[in-house]
Amino acid sequence: MLYINIKKEKKRSYTKQIYKEIREKILKGELQEGAALPSTRELSVELAVSRNTVLNAYDMLVSEGFVHSIPGSGFYVKQGLQAAWQAAKVSQDQTASLSDDRIFQNMISFDSGIPALDLFPRNKWNTFTSRAFRDAPVSALGYDEPQGRPELRSVLAAYLKKVRGIECDPDQIIITAGAKQGLTLIAKSLLDCRSEVLLEDPSNRNVKQIFSYHTRHITPVPVDQEGIITDQLPKNMRPSLLFVTPSHQFPLGGILTIRRRLDLVKYARESGCYLVEDDYDSEFRYDGAPVNSLYELDPDRVIYIGTFSKILFPSLRLGYIVLPPQLIMQFREWKRLGDHHTNSISQLALMRFIESGDLERHIRHMKKVYRNRRNLLLELLDQYFPNQYRVLGDSAGMHMILDLRGIEFSPDLVQRITDSGVYVVPVEEHSVMKGLHLNQIIMGYAHLTRQDMELGLQRIKSAIK
Repeated sequence: MLYINIKKEKKRSYTKQIYKEIREKILKGELQEGAALPSTRELSVELAVSRNTVLNAYDMLVSEGFVHSIPGSGFYVKQGLQAAWQAAKVSQDQTASLSDDRIFQNMISFDSGIPALDLFPRNKWNTFTSRAFRDAPVSALGYDEPQGRPELRSVLAAYLKKVRGIECDPDQIIITAGAKQGLTLIAKSLLDCRSEVLLEDPSNRNVKQIFSYHTRHITPVPVDQEGIITDQLPKNMRPSLLFVTPSHQFPLGGILTIRRRLDLVKYARESGCYLVEDDYDSEFRYDGAPVNSLYELDPDRVIYIGTFSKILFPSLRLGYIVLPPQLIMQFREWKRLGDHHTNSISQLALMRFIESGDLERHIRHMKKVYRNRRNLLLELLDQYFPNQYRVLGDSAGMHMILDLRGIEFSPDLVQRITDSGVYVVPVEEHSVMKGLHLNQIIMGYAHLTRQDMELGLQRIKSAIK
Protein backbone atom coordinates (compact mmCIF):
# COMPACT_ATOMS: atom_id res chain seq x y z
CA MET A 1 0.00 0.00 0.00
CA LEU A 2 1.20 3.54 -0.79
CA TYR A 3 2.15 5.51 2.33
CA ILE A 4 0.55 8.96 2.36
CA ASN A 5 0.61 11.21 5.39
CA ILE A 6 -2.71 13.07 5.57
CA LYS A 7 -2.70 15.90 8.10
CA LYS A 8 -6.31 16.47 9.00
CA GLU A 9 -5.62 19.64 10.94
CA LYS A 10 -4.24 21.35 7.82
CA LYS A 11 -6.39 23.88 5.98
CA ARG A 12 -5.40 22.38 2.62
CA SER A 13 -8.07 19.95 1.37
CA TYR A 14 -7.50 16.19 1.53
CA THR A 15 -7.64 16.07 -2.26
CA LYS A 16 -4.76 18.58 -2.55
CA GLN A 17 -2.73 16.75 0.10
CA ILE A 18 -3.12 13.38 -1.65
CA TYR A 19 -2.29 14.96 -5.02
CA LYS A 20 0.81 16.71 -3.62
CA GLU A 21 2.12 13.61 -1.82
CA ILE A 22 1.79 11.38 -4.88
CA ARG A 23 3.27 14.08 -7.13
CA GLU A 24 6.35 14.38 -4.90
CA LYS A 25 6.83 10.61 -4.81
CA ILE A 26 6.71 10.49 -8.62
CA LEU A 27 9.20 13.35 -9.08
CA LYS A 28 11.59 11.91 -6.49
CA GLY A 29 11.48 8.51 -8.15
CA GLU A 30 9.85 6.79 -5.17
CA LEU A 31 7.04 5.81 -7.55
CA GLN A 32 8.66 4.35 -10.63
CA GLU A 33 7.52 5.11 -14.16
CA GLY A 34 4.79 2.68 -15.22
CA ALA A 35 3.95 1.79 -11.59
CA ALA A 36 0.29 1.24 -10.76
CA LEU A 37 -1.35 3.47 -8.17
CA PRO A 38 -3.63 1.89 -5.57
CA SER A 39 -7.26 1.68 -6.64
CA THR A 40 -9.40 4.60 -5.52
CA ARG A 41 -11.40 2.25 -3.30
CA GLU A 42 -8.29 0.82 -1.57
CA LEU A 43 -6.71 4.22 -0.96
CA SER A 44 -9.94 5.77 0.33
CA VAL A 45 -10.27 2.94 2.90
CA GLU A 46 -6.59 3.23 3.88
CA LEU A 47 -6.76 7.02 4.38
CA ALA A 48 -10.31 7.07 5.81
CA VAL A 49 -11.50 9.60 3.22
CA SER A 50 -14.23 9.42 0.62
CA ARG A 51 -13.59 7.67 -2.67
CA ASN A 52 -14.48 10.89 -4.54
CA THR A 53 -11.68 12.68 -2.68
CA VAL A 54 -9.14 10.17 -3.98
CA LEU A 55 -10.67 10.20 -7.47
CA ASN A 56 -10.44 14.01 -7.64
CA ALA A 57 -6.77 13.84 -6.64
CA TYR A 58 -6.12 11.24 -9.35
CA ASP A 59 -7.96 13.43 -11.88
CA MET A 60 -5.62 16.32 -11.01
CA LEU A 61 -2.61 14.08 -11.57
CA VAL A 62 -4.01 12.95 -14.92
CA SER A 63 -4.74 16.52 -16.05
CA GLU A 64 -1.17 17.59 -15.24
CA GLY A 65 0.37 14.62 -17.03
CA PHE A 66 1.79 12.74 -14.03
CA VAL A 67 -0.54 9.78 -14.39
CA HIS A 68 -2.60 8.16 -17.12
CA SER A 69 -5.65 5.97 -16.73
CA ILE A 70 -6.46 2.73 -18.51
CA PRO A 71 -10.21 2.04 -18.47
CA GLY A 72 -10.97 -1.11 -16.52
CA SER A 73 -7.38 -1.40 -15.30
CA GLY A 74 -6.44 1.61 -13.16
CA PHE A 75 -4.05 4.55 -12.90
CA TYR A 76 -0.36 4.35 -13.82
CA VAL A 77 2.65 6.68 -13.53
CA LYS A 78 3.59 8.13 -16.91
CA GLN A 79 6.93 7.44 -18.58
CA GLY A 80 9.66 10.09 -18.86
CA LEU A 81 8.62 12.28 -15.93
CA GLN A 82 11.87 12.19 -13.95
CA ALA A 83 13.87 13.31 -16.98
CA ALA A 84 11.38 16.08 -17.74
CA TRP A 85 11.50 17.27 -14.13
CA GLN A 86 15.28 17.49 -14.18
CA ALA A 87 15.09 19.48 -17.41
CA ALA A 88 12.60 21.89 -15.81
CA LYS A 89 15.07 22.60 -12.98
CA VAL A 90 17.83 23.72 -15.36
CA SER A 91 18.84 27.25 -14.33
CA GLN A 92 18.11 30.20 -16.57
CA ASP A 93 21.78 30.58 -17.47
CA GLN A 94 22.01 26.91 -18.38
CA THR A 95 18.82 27.15 -20.44
CA ALA A 96 20.26 30.05 -22.43
CA SER A 97 23.41 28.07 -23.18
CA LEU A 98 21.71 24.92 -24.44
CA SER A 99 22.50 24.01 -28.04
CA ASP A 100 19.85 24.73 -30.69
CA ASP A 101 19.49 21.01 -31.42
CA ARG A 102 18.70 20.14 -27.82
CA ILE A 103 16.29 23.06 -27.41
CA PHE A 104 14.25 22.35 -30.51
CA GLN A 105 13.94 18.68 -29.66
CA ASN A 106 12.08 19.93 -26.60
CA MET A 107 10.09 22.78 -28.24
CA ILE A 108 7.16 23.85 -26.07
CA SER A 109 4.21 25.37 -27.90
CA PHE A 110 1.73 27.74 -26.28
CA ASP A 111 -0.26 27.81 -29.52
CA SER A 112 -4.04 27.92 -29.22
CA GLY A 113 -6.58 25.32 -30.25
CA ILE A 114 -4.49 22.21 -29.53
CA PRO A 115 -6.44 19.57 -27.54
CA ALA A 116 -4.90 17.11 -25.08
CA LEU A 117 -4.45 14.51 -27.81
CA ASP A 118 -2.90 11.95 -25.46
CA LEU A 119 -6.21 11.79 -23.56
CA PHE A 120 -8.39 11.05 -26.58
CA PRO A 121 -10.14 7.65 -26.18
CA ARG A 122 -8.49 5.94 -29.14
CA ASN A 123 -9.77 2.48 -28.37
CA LYS A 124 -13.40 3.62 -28.37
CA TRP A 125 -12.91 5.59 -31.56
CA ASN A 126 -11.23 2.62 -33.20
CA THR A 127 -14.21 0.44 -32.27
CA PHE A 128 -16.68 2.90 -33.79
CA THR A 129 -14.56 3.28 -36.95
CA SER A 130 -14.34 -0.49 -37.41
CA ARG A 131 -18.09 -0.90 -36.94
CA ALA A 132 -18.79 2.01 -39.29
CA PHE A 133 -16.72 0.44 -42.05
CA ARG A 134 -18.13 -3.04 -41.44
CA ASP A 135 -21.77 -1.91 -41.45
CA ALA A 136 -21.52 0.92 -43.99
CA PRO A 137 -24.07 0.85 -46.81
CA VAL A 138 -22.64 0.44 -50.29
CA SER A 139 -23.38 4.10 -51.01
CA ALA A 140 -20.82 5.13 -48.38
CA LEU A 141 -18.04 3.42 -50.35
CA GLY A 142 -18.62 5.34 -53.56
CA TYR A 143 -18.94 9.03 -54.44
CA ASP A 144 -21.16 10.02 -51.59
CA GLU A 145 -23.68 12.77 -50.84
CA PRO A 146 -21.86 16.17 -51.04
CA GLN A 147 -23.89 17.58 -48.18
CA GLY A 148 -22.83 14.78 -45.81
CA ARG A 149 -24.24 11.43 -44.69
CA PRO A 150 -27.93 11.86 -43.74
CA GLU A 151 -27.40 9.65 -40.64
CA LEU A 152 -24.78 12.04 -39.25
CA ARG A 153 -26.74 15.18 -40.15
CA SER A 154 -29.80 13.83 -38.38
CA VAL A 155 -27.87 12.94 -35.20
CA LEU A 156 -25.99 16.24 -35.33
CA ALA A 157 -29.21 18.27 -35.60
CA ALA A 158 -30.54 16.55 -32.44
CA TYR A 159 -27.21 17.10 -30.66
CA LEU A 160 -27.12 20.83 -31.51
CA LYS A 161 -30.66 21.28 -30.23
CA LYS A 162 -29.73 19.58 -26.96
CA VAL A 163 -26.41 21.28 -26.21
CA ARG A 164 -26.62 24.65 -28.06
CA GLY A 165 -30.35 25.33 -28.38
CA ILE A 166 -30.06 25.36 -32.17
CA GLU A 167 -33.20 24.14 -33.92
CA CYS A 168 -32.53 23.25 -37.54
CA ASP A 169 -33.51 20.66 -40.11
CA PRO A 170 -30.81 18.09 -40.99
CA ASP A 171 -31.04 19.40 -44.57
CA GLN A 172 -29.69 22.75 -43.35
CA ILE A 173 -26.40 21.10 -42.32
CA ILE A 174 -23.41 20.61 -44.63
CA ILE A 175 -20.57 18.43 -43.35
CA THR A 176 -17.18 19.98 -44.09
CA ALA A 177 -13.52 19.06 -43.84
CA GLY A 178 -13.05 21.34 -40.83
CA ALA A 179 -13.99 24.96 -40.14
CA LYS A 180 -11.59 26.35 -42.77
CA GLN A 181 -13.50 24.57 -45.53
CA GLY A 182 -16.72 25.98 -44.10
CA LEU A 183 -15.28 29.50 -44.33
CA THR A 184 -14.06 28.81 -47.86
CA LEU A 185 -17.53 27.66 -48.93
CA ILE A 186 -18.99 30.85 -47.44
CA ALA A 187 -16.49 33.00 -49.34
CA LYS A 188 -17.03 31.18 -52.66
CA SER A 189 -20.80 31.30 -52.34
CA LEU A 190 -21.34 34.85 -51.09
CA LEU A 191 -18.36 37.02 -52.08
CA ASP A 192 -17.03 38.62 -55.23
CA CYS A 193 -14.43 41.34 -55.87
CA ARG A 194 -16.93 44.10 -54.97
CA SER A 195 -18.18 42.52 -51.71
CA GLU A 196 -17.71 44.26 -48.36
CA VAL A 197 -16.78 42.14 -45.33
CA LEU A 198 -16.76 43.24 -41.69
CA LEU A 199 -14.34 41.42 -39.40
CA GLU A 200 -13.67 41.47 -35.66
CA ASP A 201 -10.27 42.98 -34.88
CA PRO A 202 -8.23 41.18 -33.73
CA SER A 203 -9.53 38.04 -35.37
CA ASN A 204 -8.12 34.72 -36.56
CA ARG A 205 -5.64 35.61 -39.31
CA ASN A 206 -6.74 32.58 -41.36
CA VAL A 207 -10.24 34.05 -41.66
CA LYS A 208 -8.97 37.32 -43.10
CA GLN A 209 -6.70 35.41 -45.49
CA ILE A 210 -9.55 33.24 -46.79
CA PHE A 211 -11.85 36.22 -47.36
CA SER A 212 -8.99 38.23 -48.92
CA TYR A 213 -8.76 35.75 -51.81
CA HIS A 214 -12.25 36.88 -52.87
CA THR A 215 -12.38 40.59 -51.97
CA ARG A 216 -10.08 43.38 -50.88
CA HIS A 217 -12.86 45.26 -49.13
CA ILE A 218 -12.38 44.04 -45.56
CA THR A 219 -13.19 46.48 -42.74
CA PRO A 220 -11.99 45.75 -39.18
CA VAL A 221 -14.33 46.43 -36.24
CA PRO A 222 -12.63 46.66 -32.81
CA VAL A 223 -13.47 44.40 -29.88
CA ASP A 224 -13.28 44.81 -26.11
CA GLN A 225 -13.91 42.57 -23.10
CA GLU A 226 -17.55 42.16 -24.23
CA GLY A 227 -16.75 41.16 -27.82
CA ILE A 228 -17.27 43.15 -30.99
CA ILE A 229 -18.13 46.82 -30.32
CA THR A 230 -21.41 47.14 -32.19
CA ASP A 231 -21.51 50.93 -31.77
CA GLN A 232 -18.58 51.06 -34.19
CA LEU A 233 -20.25 49.14 -37.03
CA PRO A 234 -20.21 51.32 -40.18
CA LYS A 235 -23.56 53.02 -40.67
CA ASN A 236 -23.66 53.58 -44.43
CA MET A 237 -22.42 50.24 -45.71
CA ARG A 238 -24.16 47.21 -47.15
CA PRO A 239 -21.70 44.40 -46.36
CA SER A 240 -22.14 40.84 -47.59
CA LEU A 241 -20.77 39.25 -44.40
CA LEU A 242 -20.04 40.14 -40.79
CA PHE A 243 -17.74 37.60 -39.09
CA VAL A 244 -17.94 37.15 -35.28
CA THR A 245 -16.94 34.71 -32.52
CA PRO A 246 -19.63 35.62 -29.94
CA SER A 247 -19.27 32.73 -27.48
CA HIS A 248 -15.51 33.24 -26.91
CA GLN A 249 -13.97 36.00 -29.01
CA PHE A 250 -10.78 34.92 -30.71
CA PRO A 251 -8.23 35.71 -29.53
CA LEU A 252 -9.10 38.10 -26.66
CA GLY A 253 -11.79 35.88 -25.13
CA GLY A 254 -14.70 38.29 -24.60
CA ILE A 255 -18.26 36.95 -24.31
CA LEU A 256 -20.70 38.93 -26.46
CA THR A 257 -23.44 40.52 -24.35
CA ILE A 258 -27.10 40.05 -25.21
CA ARG A 259 -27.44 43.75 -26.04
CA ARG A 260 -24.68 43.51 -28.62
CA ARG A 261 -26.11 40.26 -29.99
CA LEU A 262 -29.42 42.05 -30.58
CA ASP A 263 -27.51 44.96 -32.14
CA LEU A 264 -25.83 42.54 -34.56
CA VAL A 265 -29.13 40.97 -35.60
CA LYS A 266 -30.67 44.40 -36.12
CA TYR A 267 -27.66 45.50 -38.18
CA ALA A 268 -27.82 42.34 -40.34
CA ARG A 269 -31.52 42.82 -41.04
CA GLU A 270 -31.14 46.49 -41.92
CA SER A 271 -28.00 46.09 -44.06
CA GLY A 272 -28.99 42.79 -45.66
CA CYS A 273 -25.76 40.99 -44.67
CA TYR A 274 -25.25 37.52 -43.23
CA LEU A 275 -23.72 37.03 -39.78
CA VAL A 276 -21.05 34.30 -39.76
CA GLU A 277 -20.91 32.79 -36.26
CA ASP A 278 -17.73 30.80 -35.63
CA ASP A 279 -18.45 28.68 -32.54
CA TYR A 280 -14.98 27.14 -32.32
CA ASP A 281 -14.72 26.13 -28.63
CA SER A 282 -17.93 27.01 -26.77
CA GLU A 283 -18.05 23.51 -25.23
CA PHE A 284 -15.37 24.51 -22.72
CA ARG A 285 -16.82 27.18 -20.44
CA TYR A 286 -15.59 27.23 -16.82
CA ASP A 287 -17.17 30.28 -15.19
CA GLY A 288 -20.81 31.34 -15.42
CA ALA A 289 -23.77 29.89 -17.27
CA PRO A 290 -23.51 28.43 -20.80
CA VAL A 291 -23.76 31.04 -23.55
CA ASN A 292 -26.53 30.75 -26.13
CA SER A 293 -25.73 30.84 -29.83
CA LEU A 294 -26.27 33.89 -32.01
CA TYR A 295 -28.02 31.57 -34.49
CA GLU A 296 -31.02 31.25 -32.16
CA LEU A 297 -31.83 34.96 -32.54
CA ASP A 298 -32.18 34.91 -36.33
CA PRO A 299 -31.79 31.57 -38.20
CA ASP A 300 -32.46 33.34 -41.53
CA ARG A 301 -29.46 35.69 -41.24
CA VAL A 302 -26.90 33.63 -39.29
CA ILE A 303 -24.52 31.04 -40.76
CA TYR A 304 -23.26 28.85 -37.92
CA ILE A 305 -19.84 27.15 -38.14
CA GLY A 306 -18.81 24.26 -35.88
CA THR A 307 -15.80 21.96 -35.77
CA PHE A 308 -14.72 18.72 -34.11
CA SER A 309 -11.01 19.62 -34.31
CA LYS A 310 -10.98 21.10 -30.80
CA ILE A 311 -13.19 18.58 -28.99
CA LEU A 312 -11.82 15.44 -30.73
CA PHE A 313 -8.62 15.78 -32.78
CA PRO A 314 -7.58 18.09 -35.65
CA SER A 315 -6.52 15.43 -38.17
CA LEU A 316 -10.08 14.07 -38.17
CA ARG A 317 -10.93 17.01 -40.48
CA LEU A 318 -14.63 17.09 -39.68
CA GLY A 319 -16.73 20.20 -39.21
CA TYR A 320 -20.11 21.52 -40.30
CA ILE A 321 -22.07 24.62 -41.21
CA VAL A 322 -25.74 25.30 -40.46
CA LEU A 323 -27.29 27.38 -43.24
CA PRO A 324 -30.41 29.48 -43.77
CA PRO A 325 -32.64 27.42 -46.12
CA GLN A 326 -32.21 29.81 -49.06
CA LEU A 327 -28.44 29.12 -49.22
CA ILE A 328 -28.44 25.32 -49.14
CA MET A 329 -28.36 24.49 -52.86
CA GLN A 330 -25.67 27.04 -53.66
CA PHE A 331 -23.35 25.81 -50.87
CA ARG A 332 -24.04 22.18 -51.71
CA GLU A 333 -22.90 22.74 -55.29
CA TRP A 334 -19.65 24.43 -54.22
CA LYS A 335 -18.99 21.52 -51.85
CA ARG A 336 -19.56 19.04 -54.72
CA LEU A 337 -17.16 20.92 -56.98
CA GLY A 338 -14.54 21.27 -54.25
CA ASP A 339 -14.00 17.71 -52.98
CA HIS A 340 -17.36 16.04 -53.70
CA HIS A 341 -17.76 14.87 -50.10
CA THR A 342 -16.05 14.50 -46.73
CA ASN A 343 -14.81 11.03 -45.77
CA SER A 344 -17.93 8.91 -45.33
CA ILE A 345 -16.54 6.30 -42.93
CA SER A 346 -15.31 9.03 -40.57
CA GLN A 347 -18.77 10.59 -40.72
CA LEU A 348 -20.43 7.30 -39.80
CA ALA A 349 -17.96 6.71 -36.97
CA LEU A 350 -18.67 10.21 -35.62
CA MET A 351 -22.41 9.56 -35.87
CA ARG A 352 -22.00 6.49 -33.66
CA PHE A 353 -19.72 8.38 -31.26
CA ILE A 354 -22.35 11.09 -30.77
CA GLU A 355 -25.32 8.68 -30.65
CA SER A 356 -23.67 6.53 -27.95
CA GLY A 357 -23.19 9.51 -25.64
CA ASP A 358 -19.40 9.12 -25.74
CA LEU A 359 -18.91 12.57 -27.26
CA GLU A 360 -20.65 14.27 -24.35
CA ARG A 361 -18.77 12.10 -21.84
CA HIS A 362 -15.46 13.00 -23.51
CA ILE A 363 -16.31 16.71 -23.45
CA ARG A 364 -17.22 16.56 -19.74
CA HIS A 365 -13.92 14.81 -18.96
CA MET A 366 -11.83 17.25 -21.00
CA LYS A 367 -13.64 20.22 -19.49
CA LYS A 368 -12.46 19.07 -16.07
CA VAL A 369 -8.91 18.51 -17.35
CA TYR A 370 -8.74 21.89 -19.08
CA ARG A 371 -10.14 23.73 -16.05
CA ASN A 372 -7.38 22.20 -13.92
CA ARG A 373 -4.74 23.16 -16.48
CA ARG A 374 -6.08 26.70 -16.73
CA ASN A 375 -5.90 27.05 -12.94
CA LEU A 376 -2.38 25.63 -12.96
CA LEU A 377 -1.20 28.13 -15.58
CA LEU A 378 -2.67 30.99 -13.55
CA GLU A 379 -0.79 29.77 -10.47
CA LEU A 380 2.47 29.53 -12.41
CA LEU A 381 2.05 33.01 -13.90
CA ASP A 382 1.83 34.31 -10.33
CA GLN A 383 5.09 32.53 -9.62
CA TYR A 384 7.05 33.67 -12.69
CA PHE A 385 5.58 37.15 -13.29
CA PRO A 386 4.27 38.36 -9.91
CA ASN A 387 2.52 41.75 -10.01
CA GLN A 388 3.54 42.18 -13.65
CA TYR A 389 0.70 40.66 -15.66
CA ARG A 390 -3.01 40.38 -16.26
CA VAL A 391 -4.92 37.74 -18.21
CA LEU A 392 -7.85 38.06 -20.59
CA GLY A 393 -10.36 35.47 -21.74
CA ASP A 394 -9.63 32.80 -19.15
CA SER A 395 -13.28 31.97 -18.39
CA ALA A 396 -13.67 29.64 -21.38
CA GLY A 397 -11.89 27.84 -24.19
CA MET A 398 -8.39 26.38 -24.45
CA HIS A 399 -6.27 29.52 -24.24
CA MET A 400 -5.92 32.83 -22.43
CA ILE A 401 -4.17 36.09 -23.25
CA LEU A 402 -1.08 37.06 -21.24
CA ASP A 403 -0.69 40.84 -21.00
CA LEU A 404 2.73 41.77 -19.58
CA ARG A 405 3.20 45.33 -18.37
CA GLY A 406 6.16 47.12 -19.87
CA ILE A 407 7.00 44.29 -22.29
CA GLU A 408 6.63 44.69 -26.04
CA PHE A 409 6.56 41.41 -27.93
CA SER A 410 8.55 42.72 -30.86
CA PRO A 411 9.77 40.41 -33.65
CA ASP A 412 13.20 40.36 -31.99
CA LEU A 413 11.81 39.28 -28.62
CA VAL A 414 9.55 36.64 -30.21
CA GLN A 415 12.58 35.30 -32.08
CA ARG A 416 14.59 35.10 -28.84
CA ILE A 417 11.72 33.18 -27.25
CA THR A 418 11.62 30.84 -30.25
CA ASP A 419 15.39 30.37 -30.11
CA SER A 420 15.02 29.33 -26.46
CA GLY A 421 12.65 26.54 -27.50
CA VAL A 422 9.21 28.07 -26.94
CA TYR A 423 6.57 28.86 -29.56
CA VAL A 424 4.29 31.81 -28.84
CA VAL A 425 1.97 33.87 -31.05
CA PRO A 426 1.62 37.61 -30.34
CA VAL A 427 -1.93 38.98 -30.54
CA GLU A 428 -0.56 41.54 -33.02
CA GLU A 429 -0.26 38.76 -35.62
CA HIS A 430 -4.06 38.46 -35.60
CA SER A 431 -4.67 42.22 -35.70
CA VAL A 432 -5.62 44.29 -38.71
CA MET A 433 -5.06 47.62 -36.93
CA LYS A 434 -1.48 47.32 -35.68
CA GLY A 435 0.04 48.67 -32.49
CA LEU A 436 -2.87 48.08 -30.09
CA HIS A 437 -1.80 44.73 -28.58
CA LEU A 438 2.00 44.91 -28.47
CA ASN A 439 2.32 43.52 -24.93
CA GLN A 440 0.00 40.52 -25.39
CA ILE A 441 0.64 36.90 -26.39
CA ILE A 442 -1.68 33.91 -26.68
CA MET A 443 -1.19 31.18 -24.06
CA GLY A 444 -2.73 27.87 -25.12
CA TYR A 445 -2.73 25.42 -22.22
CA ALA A 446 -5.08 22.52 -23.01
CA HIS A 447 -2.29 20.24 -24.29
CA LEU A 448 0.42 21.18 -21.76
CA THR A 449 1.53 19.41 -18.58
CA ARG A 450 2.90 21.14 -15.51
CA GLN A 451 6.48 20.42 -16.65
CA ASP A 452 5.75 21.96 -20.07
CA MET A 453 4.26 25.08 -18.52
CA GLU A 454 7.04 25.54 -15.96
CA LEU A 455 9.86 25.09 -18.44
CA GLY A 456 8.08 27.23 -21.04
CA LEU A 457 7.52 30.13 -18.64
CA GLN A 458 11.08 29.86 -17.37
CA ARG A 459 12.39 30.18 -20.93
CA ILE A 460 10.06 33.11 -21.74
CA LYS A 461 11.22 34.94 -18.61
CA SER A 462 14.85 34.28 -19.49
CA ALA A 463 14.35 35.52 -23.07
CA ILE A 464 12.71 38.72 -21.78
CA LYS A 465 15.62 39.39 -19.43
